Amino acid sequence: MDRFRARHRARAIIIAFLFAAIPALPVRAADTAVNIDNFTFTPKELTVKAGTVIVFHNRDDIPHTVNGTNGEFHSKALDTDESFSFTFAKPGTYEYFCGLHPQMTGRVVVTP
Repeated sequence: MDRFRARHRARAIIIAFLFAAIPALPVRAADTAVNIDNFTFTPKELTVKAGTVIVFHNRDDIPHTVNGTNGEFHSKALDTDESFSFTFAKPGTYEYFCGLHPQMTGRVVVTP
């Protein structure tokens, strides 16, 4: 019986050690999407928490870009069904536009 307890205790110590040695995975906010279609970003304004990844999907039949007004991010020309993603890490308001069609604008508000 003592050998059983010793073996059980040894297993418990090993398991506890293994869990302690595994680093915690970073918590990432859920991904959010903005669609580009008919010369429009939809939704036009989005409020997210810091750390959120926003994926911009071009659903239009012509190329578009996604450019931060202050140069925070810049996509290549996205053809139909291509995407661009950006992690909004810091709180603030981020205005953006399409470099090929500057009348297309949007805004991301990032909260802590």
